[in-house]
Amino acid sequence: LLKNTYGIEVTISSEFLWNKYKNLLDTIEDARVKNGIAHLFYYLDIRQLKDLSHINKINYIKKNNYLEMDIHSIRNLELIETLRLKERTYSLIWLLDKCKTAMGSRKLKTWLLNPLKDKNKINERYDKIEKLNNEFILKDELKNALYEVYDIERLAGKVINGSLNAKDLLQLKNSIKVLPTIKDISSKLGFNYSLNTHEKLYNLLDSAIVDDPPISIKEGYMIKSGYNEELDNLRDIRSGGKDFVAAFEAKVKEETGIKNLKVGFNKVFGYFIEIPNGSKSLVKEEYHWERRQTLTNCERYISPALKEKESMILNAEENIIDLEYKLFCEIKNIVKQEVPLLNKTADEISDIDAIVSLSVCSEEYNLVRPNITDEHVIDIKNGRHPVVEKMINNDMFVANDTYLDNSANRVSIITGPNMAGKSTYMRQTALIVLMAQVGSFVPASSADVGIVDRIFTRVGASDDLASGQSTFMVEMTEVANILRNATQKSLLILDEIGRGTSTFDGLSIAWAVVEYIANTKILGAKTLFATHYHELTELEGTLDGVNNYCIAVKECGDEIVFLRKIVKGGA
Repeated sequence: LLKNTYGIEVTISSEFLWNKYKNLLDTIEDARVKNGIAHLFYYLDIRQLKDLSHINKINYIKKNNYLEMDIHSIRNLELIETLRLKERTYSLIWLLDKCKTAMGSRKLKTWLLNPLKDKNKINERYDKIEKLNNEFILKDELKNALYEVYDIERLAGKVINGSLNAKDLLQLKNSIKVLPTIKDISSKLGFNYSLNTHEKLYNLLDSAIVDDPPISIKEGYMIKSGYNEELDNLRDIRSGGKDFVAAFEAKVKEETGIKNLKVGFNKVFGYFIEIPNGSKSLVKEEYHWERRQTLTNCERYISPALKEKESMILNAEENIIDLEYKLFCEIKNIVKQEVPLLNKTADEISDIDAIVSLSVCSEEYNLVRPNITDEHVIDIKNGRHPVVEKMINNDMFVANDTYLDNSANRVSIITGPNMAGKSTYMRQTALIVLMAQVGSFVPASSADVGIVDRIFTRVGASDDLASGQSTFMVEMTEVANILRNATQKSLLILDEIGRGTSTFDGLSIAWAVVEYIANTKILGAKTLFATHYHELTELEGTLDGVNNYCIAVKECGDEIVFLRKIVKGGA
């Protein structure tokens, strides 16, 4: 059914590799998790034929340590891609990613999707950004050094899966080359990174790999002269064996006493020894020379030693390629042993890069350091939507305040016409909270943020007809999911609830949802609730913690001007 309906391939396997990965699997207590990972090992090892020797630890990601968002919130807030065009441009990651390395960009994306809940860790990131902002000369030096670093994480992956070539090793060498500079700058800044500079590995790669190697690893020309004596000898032989000819000629003259002999080469006989007619009588049988050619004034001979060397010269190219490949594999295995340490280095470099990126953004976009409090309060003064502000002229963006707490200001019901800026205002509040918990500075004049455990958003109308869900059904499923999983510490952004059905049904649903959220005995979450059901404004004064806000509008003659300002009261 799954295969025919959805094109999903299902395989069932009950085979494991318990013994091979026993040490790793024994570190897991939960039997279900252990079974799952054993299946993964079997799949990767036997089915995918992957080498898993570099895996030396299994890390648990504790979801409780991070602010949770469902897939709808990640889409609606446009963290990674825009809602309509599904493009990276104009998303939050597009705005904040000023990283110099691919590793840094990936790390920043991970941070955006997993904001922190630990106040100390958040403040640690703020401190680093602040330090970089103050030490701008060191920051520029750090940016220049990071620019020289290739994707160490990806290179380490290529070492493991065997797709590495000499150019990759050269990139690794060039990356390691700047690590001492990065380590020095980060220690001057007081950052707590124990950056490994991999000196031995650098010296190995520097002495072994040429500066412009070919892409193929089976054509030679990868290994530097001076790295391997046997290879150097073969290269000498390949380059015409001039040194060999001169040395051999001198040696034979000395051994035979024939001072006027010559060693030459032609395409018919290869290498030969030429003896003038006057010295022919000095050639003895014990030399085991064979006569090959008689000329007017000389005789030409070949000797076993010369033939052996000739064979070596003619086979030198092939032998060089084989030896270079063998040496390359040896170097690759040395690098492979270093992979766990390289991955740790890559992790620290990506951390530094992501922090530098956030520091650059804080200055470029006029962001401020938020204050993370233990109170359940979100108090933002002159908050701005970071991406929208960037897209329009900065002076044109109208900043707004937000105040939410768990008592008298739990739920803000926001009314006002379409296109007035309700959605922008609500999303900017969620983005400021999210950025604050990522450890980034925020677009506001000041922000006090109490740690939020979850952000939920319900925005816009969309259907999922493939799985039999209408627009209304999708909306209700998402709302039900929010109400089931939200807590008092959550932030809810609800836009136009109840829109996919008839007016009175929709109003009833919206009304019931507000009552449910506002009730502290049931939920009591901090909520921004935008609606066109003007009747909901009656809830202010009826329900505790519910307040009305609207977008200010001004009439100028026949024109209507949206002031983009949030003010108290209903529209």
